[in-house]
Order: sequence, then structure tokens, then C-alpha cells
Amino acid sequence: MTNTAFSTLPLNPEQLSNIQALGYEQMTPIQAQGLPVILEGKDILAQAKTGSGKTAAFAIGLLHKLDVTKYETQALVLCPTRELADQVSNEIRRLARAIPNTKILTLCGGKPLAPQLASLEHSPHIVVGTPGRILKHLIDKQSLNLEHLNTLVLDEADRMLDMGFHEDIMQIINTTPQQRQTLLFSATYPDQIREISDAIQNDPLDIRIETSHNENKIEQIFYEIEKGERTQTLISILHHYKPESTVVFCNRKTQAQELAEALWHEGFHALALHGDLEQKERDQVLVQFSNKSSSILIATDVASRGIDIKDLSAVVNFELSPDPEIHIHRIGRTGRAGKEGLAFSLFMASEAHKVNRIEEYQNITFNIKQTSTLKRRENFKLSPPMITLCINGGRKNKVRAGDILGALTAKTDLPGKQIGKIDIFDNIAYVAVERPIAKQALKILSEGKIKGRKFKVRKLR
Repeated sequence: MTNTAFSTLPLNPEQLSNIQALGYEQMTPIQAQGLPVILEGKDILAQAKTGSGKTAAFAIGLLHKLDVTKYETQALVLCPTRELADQVSNEIRRLARAIPNTKILTLCGGKPLAPQLASLEHSPHIVVGTPGRILKHLIDKQSLNLEHLNTLVLDEADRMLDMGFHEDIMQIINTTPQQRQTLLFSATYPDQIREISDAIQNDPLDIRIETSHNENKIEQIFYEIEKGERTQTLISILHHYKPESTVVFCNRKTQAQELAEALWHEGFHALALHGDLEQKERDQVLVQFSNKSSSILIATDVASRGIDIKDLSAVVNFELSPDPEIHIHRIGRTGRAGKEGLAFSLFMASEAHKVNRIEEYQNITFNIKQTSTLKRRENFKLSPPMITLCINGGRKNKVRAGDILGALTAKTDLPGKQIGKIDIFDNIAYVAVERPIAKQALKILSEGKIKGRKFKVRKLR
């Protein structure tokens, strides 16, 4: 068995004794795999969730090579939210107790600029902050200097991308030395994370902490239906299983549109994605579904190509595809990253041959259930947890995610954690907010200013 004691690491005695005093006994998997490589100065790309011990992993690493005699900013940690930045700063401070005179500064939006500018008059050794505010100090105020940076950490990188910080992050990185160590942590691995890693890292060690022995935990359930029962069976499935987010696959675009309208009449928040939509409409549908402002996406196979939706609870094959490979591709949208997923398929007796082909292709026998086992609930509502606000300004108006976040939280009591995904397009921006604060958020944005300017804001249905 591998020795996971911190004493196996090449750390100085003061640091080891402080780690012990803080109650750290054995390294967590991310620390055991990551720390030896981090201490060697190499880059890492790590999949690790909150609570995995990743903060201590990168904090111990950046403190190990810190030179407190040099009053220069040597490490920068980028976080998606003010709350996370505060947690990370506190953890680094605890781990830095063994290194006297370490100056750690947190720079986040929603806080007054004047005290931050005063603190930056003498360069801090370590800066932790959110992309929008870091960029403000770097570019607008020129109060932060990163030319001596040797360690860059992107914490919860996927969440930063979700919040629309991609451009800000790249702009920040362009001001740092090319010779630096870059540590990238993400709970999920969308394609964008891989692209960012390729662009900013140097041969990183890829660390996946999640156990992936049974990567695909998809339960497939088939319902045999009579003619004309499809829509009612779908509604019964939604009542019975209450999935938070569902993609329903149709074979024809007219059917997708009609089904979305039928579900609206039943009180469900459903949107259709098909080839007849203009790009702007398509963007809006995908924004609302991926930011959890809509519970149900009804899509054709062609329209759904290339969409990557995280945490999808269920997939429904409203009609079976004649191609078993397309069936596999459809259901593979759920049950990702080791999570359990549900895949429902509806078929009539005349379509049994399609079921047989899929069974042969997958080499399994399906669980076929009767629709009578599905239970409808009284006064049932499947309300999405978020609501999308649409802002009439985007990239071309120099609107950034940090500006929207700042407008919502700077002089208000709205906590950053109730604000979800921010998507910015050329002339329009979308921000998801939790349902209970939607009215308040709409009022703040409508009556206030974003980046010193007034923009029209409306709530999407």
C-alpha cells in the first residue's frame, strides 16, 4: 500500500509541523497523486470536486516555492465566485502560518476598489480572486503586476467557463510569463477545458480522481404503448420519475415543435431544438436548458449534435431511432462522470424489431414495463430551479461576465451563489438566477447600470 503521509513529501520541517498541527494526517487521492508532481514544478490538469482536498494540494505547492523576501506577486489563484475565493484565501493563510510575513490578498468584485488599490501599493506574494476583478486591476487600473508570477492556478475552471469568463481568463494569462507552472482543476471535463489546457499548459499530468470502474450507469427502461399514447406516456414518465433535466429525442422537427407546445399546455417548461430555428433562437434554447431555466429539451438528432449538457437526469426516446448506434449516442447524454442516469424508450408492437436490433447491438435484454406502472401526481409541477434574464448588450458593448456579476452583487444583498451561468454573445447576454430572487435581480439590472451604462433587461419565459 502506498504511503500517503505528508512526511513523505520534500517539505521543510516547519511546513510539515504546521500541516500536522492543522490536523492533516494522510493525503487525499488528489494530494497523493498531485503534490509530488506539483512540488517538482510540473503542470497538472486534475479532475477533482470540492471537498477532495485540492485547495491544500495547490496551496502547499505554491507556498513551497514562495520567496517572501521578494515583494512580488508570485502566485495567482483564479476562482469563479467571491465565496470560493474567500474559502481558498483562508485555507492558504492557514497553511502559510509557518512562513512569516507572507502577504495574501483577495481581489473580488462586489467589494470597494479603494481598499484593494491601497493593498496593492506593496505587491502581495499571493493573489486570489475572480476573473472580472483581477482583470480590472490588471488592465483598467494597472494596479496589479504579474510579470514575476511563477504559479497560476485555475480553480473550478469548468464553473468559470459556465459563468462566461473564458475571454477574461485568456486576457489575464496573456499578461503572465510564459515560463510558469499552471495548475488547472475542474470537476468535469468538457471539450473547452481540454482546449484551454492545450493552449496554456506545458505537457500537464492528467489526474482523474473519480473512480470510473462503472463509467456508464444508465438504467434503460422501455415502455410498450398503443397508437396515440406517446405524449400521455411521456407526461406520465415526467410525473413518476420527476427528472430535473430531460432531453426528449424525436425523429422529425415538426413533431419536436408540436410536442414542446403540448407539454407547455400541461404546465411543463419545455423547449424545442430543431433545424428550422435561427441561430439566435437556437442559442437561446440551449442557454435556457444548460443553465437550468428549462427542465425539458425536445430535440432532433441533427439539431442536438455537438451539444454538451452536464448533469442530465434522463433521456427519453419519444420514437426509437432505426439505427442502434444513434440510440447509444442518444442515451449516452445521461449517466456521465460516474453518475447514474435514466433512459426511457417508447415503442409500439409494430416497432419491436427496432428494440430487438438495439438489444443485439448492446448484447443485453431490456427491461420492458407496462405504462400502467407509471403513477401521475396531483397538482404536480416540474419547475426549473433557475430563471434566465436577457440583457440587451454583449461582447460588442464590452460587457463581461464580471460586470454582470458585479452589477447584481456589488451594492446588494444578493449572494453570488444564487447566480448561475452567464452566457455572453456579440449583442446579447444571459444570466441565470435562482427562481426566488428573479424579480429582485430583474429590478436591480433594469434600474441600475452595468459598466456605467443602462441596458434593457427582460425575463425569458
